[in-house]
Amino acid sequence: MSYGQGGPFDGPGGSMSSTPDWDALADESEARARRKRWIWIGGGALAALAVAGIVAAAVMAGGNSPGGGPTAAPTSSGQAAPDDKPSFPDVSVPPPPNPQDYITDPKKDTAPLTPATLFPQKSMIVGEHGYPRTNTATTKDCTAGAQGALVSSLAHNGCKQLLRATYSKGGVAVTIGVAVFNSPAQATKVMNEARTNLMPLPGGGVPSDFCQGHKCRMATNATGRYAYFTIAGYLNGKDVVASETKARQIARDGGAYAFSQINQRGKDQAAKAAEKQLEEARKKAGQSS
Repeated sequence: MSYGQGGPFDGPGGSMSSTPDWDALADESEARARRKRWIWIGGGALAALAVAGIVAAAVMAGGNSPGGGPTAAPTSSGQAAPDDKPSFPDVSVPPPPNPQDYITDPKKDTAPLTPATLFPQKSMIVGEHGYPRTNTATTKDCTAGAQGALVSSLAHNGCKQLLRATYSKGGVAVTIGVAVFNSPAQATKVMNEARTNLMPLPGGGVPSDFCQGHKCRMATNATGRYAYFTIAGYLNGKDVVASETKARQIARDGGAYAFSQINQRGKDQAAKAAEKQLEEARKKAGQSS
């Protein structure tokens, strides 16, 4: 018995028919089409996985990251990567010295102290004002350069040395006195006692009776272990009054100059100490290299 294209017809009273079963044929065709699509999709996925594997193998073999940047080369366990940084000798340079230390501590303040080193310039220049130097003096007996109540103040506080310099111009003059002590406390005490009666230093055109027997302007101050004084007035014996300006100006300039010269002494000694430190550091660096 032969069957037609539509297949057997099962069922009671069934009969053979030569007409094709179009619905069954359509279903079978659709099934075959779905199987082809799944095969194509699966094959594409496998191909993509294969390509990805090839790319990953190439990246691992070439040592590059997918973004184009180099990757770290693998190292065996227990081995450190070589250090290509150059090594330098460990040389530490101390901070620069403080100039204030050299006018405060007598153990550091060891530079020569004379009128020539403290007042080296031939003229006192303060701002726009200039005054020629007329005379200088120094003494270990501080009382010899003082008068009145300042004598006992210097003696009781342990003054070690008193240096003086006089400057004059335009009919006025000023004598600067710088007293040296072992400690800033002694210098400050003399300043606070305010016994400002420095002995004027005549000479070089300044008469011997300068600031003797007439009123002059006097002041005192301190910095480090130094107290400094000024006495200023007119060369012709004129009294200094509150309204005058010339004696007041030279007195102020004298005080500013004394302060700057004392502090310059500290700066000079600190600079020499810094040069010595730098030279020692260079020598140490040379020995370490």
